Amino acid sequence: MTITDMAKKTDVPAVGTWQIDQSHSDLRITARHLMVAKVRGTFTEFDGTIVVAEDPALSSVEFEAKAASVTTGTPDRDNHLRSPDFLDAEQFPLVTFVSTGLAPSGKNWDLTGDLAIRGISRPVTFHMTYEGTATDPYGNTKAAFSAVGEIERKDWGLTWNVPLEGGGVLVSEKFKLEFDVEATLRV
Repeated sequence: MTITDMAKKTDVPAVGTWQIDQSHSDLRITARHLMVAKVRGTFTEFDGTIVVAEDPALSSVEFEAKAASVTTGTPDRDNHLRSPDFLDAEQFPLVTFVSTGLAPSGKNWDLTGDLAIRGISRPVTFHMTYEGTATDPYGNTKAAFSAVGEIERKDWGLTWNVPLEGGGVLVSEKFKLEFDVEATLRV
């Protein structure tokens, strides 16, 4: 069975262009702090589209988030994340993702693409789930997706860290990326 045949047997939303609804979506990053605790950050300003093709394997995803919109709920940490030590939001205002492939993985999907942070673009794979479709009270068709992936932050020039006296580092080398997205079908 070909990938295209497998894709046709996997549950997908209607063919068309879907606009990500920022008010009902969440883009999160999780890092380990002191090698034990988790610190979560979210981007509050982002936009994107999902294009579902007749052949689901040919579908695509694009999004961009404003680097300066990252927040963890702690102003000092947020300013540090926006600084040249991390996102360098002034010089590199956007974090972007452009898909390069979509392949069925059981009932879910592997979404591959190029993630750009600090002007450095690297391939990444997200394990994506289509959560379903519904119609809101205003007659708009909505679809929901979730995706999770992991990056080695040094691959994107995110090298700032502090060694800990007992071993390890202040901020984990791996960041977990999670997306819960609701999108509206454009008519």
